[in-house]
Amino acid sequence: MKTFKRSLFLLLPAVTGVAHAQERYATKEGDITFVSDTPVEKIEAVNHKTVAIIDATTGAIEMSALIKSFEFEKALMQEHFNENYMESNTYPKAIFKGRMTGLKPEMLKTPGKHEVAVEGELTMHGVTRKVSTKGTIGMDAAGPVKAACDLVIKPEDYGIKIPTVVRGQIAEEVKVQVRISNFKKM
Repeated sequence: MKTFKRSLFLLLPAVTGVAHAQERYATKEGDITFVSDTPVEKIEAVNHKTVAIIDATTGAIEMSALIKSFEFEKALMQEHFNENYMESNTYPKAIFKGRMTGLKPEMLKTPGKHEVAVEGELTMHGVTRKVSTKGTIGMDAAGPVKAACDLVIKPEDYGIKIPTVVRGQIAEEVKVQVRISNFKKM
């Protein structure tokens, strides 16, 4: 009995540590691209300064992107985007907080690409809405963890007003592509 109690005493910290262990990964190397495509005009922008944190144990994920970091082909488009539509001085960031269902810590330690379901809340332009999509996470043989997903958003869902005069130039649904790379263990 004495040996059992001693073994239990030695094992308890190990079990407790596993139960509370978190496998967190972070990166500052994320890209978000959006495309608004209409018969009149195609508008594309990319943000190369997206940051993200993943907890592989719980599947929790948080991402943040500065609105002013979106780059457009035409400077005037970027100016209108920031001043007239996104009001980036008032609403400087887009933030996603959610969970990747199906994520397991071992997926981030061995080469392979794994499908996950991504659900959470996207806050943009002062409005928070639930979003869900399918995504992938994993790594190639050479290294760092990567994650990707695509989704479609409607500017009107986030209180982004499009003047009638340019309504035909901006799509009602904007395609968003998220590519996050080079996650490193924290």
